[in-house]
Amino acid sequence: MEPKFLALDQDKQDRILNAAMEEFAGNGYKNTSTNKIVKKAGISKGLLFHYFSNKKELYLMIYDYFVDLFLTEVQGKVDWENKDIFTRHRQMASLKIKLFYQYPNVFNFLNAAFTENAQDLRVELESRREKFINHHYREMLQDIDLSKFREDMDVSKIIEIISWSMEGFANKQQAKFKGLSLDEMDLEETLQELDRYIEVLKHSFYK
Repeated sequence: MEPKFLALDQDKQDRILNAAMEEFAGNGYKNTSTNKIVKKAGISKGLLFHYFSNKKELYLMIYDYFVDLFLTEVQGKVDWENKDIFTRHRQMASLKIKLFYQYPNVFNFLNAAFTENAQDLRVELESRREKFINHHYREMLQDIDLSKFREDMDVSKIIEIISWSMEGFANKQQAKFKGLSLDEMDLEETLQELDRYIEVLKHSFYK
């Protein structure tokens, strides 16, 4: 994370982040103009490149910023005393949705990052995604209550299936909401739909 950027007041940080995310999500990495970013953010181009040496650094900083922000929210607000795997997933989903209210373009940006094929970004984005799934994500679920699972099944495989299902649900929602404004998203219905999937999974894997 660029310390000079973090030293800015929150309002200016948010203006730069939202402007950059909107442009990257709408135009893709290659076609995004930093001129448009600074115009929307209400800052000079010189000031933008005072904080970031180039467009690639800005893009990856935004990605890292929101992954780190999400992890911080998770660490501080998830009820770690509750060991139920589905409760953990539900709480993490709620925290993601709350971030969308503060940063309206984050949903579309992360969706675009998931499919971004710019050669100079692809490897680094895939490395970050793999690290999140293989380290941070598994760490969040390492102390779950295993006694609730059916005894005739391989619990390690069940946990993987649940995680894949939750990730698949998130990807489905990203595709569904791509290009929409926050006002056009029915976020409460999204959580209700997630609850319905969770009930199916509970019925399949719990005693």
